[in-house]
Amino acid sequence: MLKFEDAIAGCLRNDNKSKEMVYKSFYGYLMGVTLRYVEDRNDAEELVNDSFIKIFKNISQFSAPKYNDQMQKAFKGWIAKISSRTAIDFLRGKRTFLYVDDMTELQQPITELNAVSQLNVQDMMKMLNKLPETHKLVFNMYEIEGFSHEEISKMMNIPESSCRVYLTRAKNKLRELYKNSLLNAYEPTTQIRKT
Repeated sequence: MLKFEDAIAGCLRNDNKSKEMVYKSFYGYLMGVTLRYVEDRNDAEELVNDSFIKIFKNISQFSAPKYNDQMQKAFKGWIAKISSRTAIDFLRGKRTFLYVDDMTELQQPITELNAVSQLNVQDMMKMLNKLPETHKLVFNMYEIEGFSHEEISKMMNIPESSCRVYLTRAKNKLRELYKNSLLNAYEPTTQIRKT
């Protein structure tokens, strides 16, 4: 089997076997990244394929780390950014978000969100999908993808202060959803006995 470093080198040479290996190896990973932004699976599949086109077209821009044992992690980070930007461009084209109201950071209470780390992935995805589109995007980009508020502001064409407010609102909503899920999980069930 082809080693990862060799597959990347093959992609640089436009070798189809190497591209196929990279595609098969990272398809599921990029699908996971894309589904954090887009709920429709058909749209997500199309966006993952669009992402791979961009990845293979721009693979020469991937800067490999000094040590081979860090290459796969660095590559995953690089392709995740391409995938998330592809999803954001798709959403921007649909204009399903970017409603910016007049708000300031001072209007939003600051909260910590530690409970989310205890959720499993499926529960988290369900909760994220209940967020308004812009809140979900900002939360994904900042908390999961690691973009800065400045980068998010530029990509979404909104003020940096709005990014912070959207993130705070997303965290507050997630906290509320989490509390509700806990209450529902521990709600006592009453049984009616037939007499």
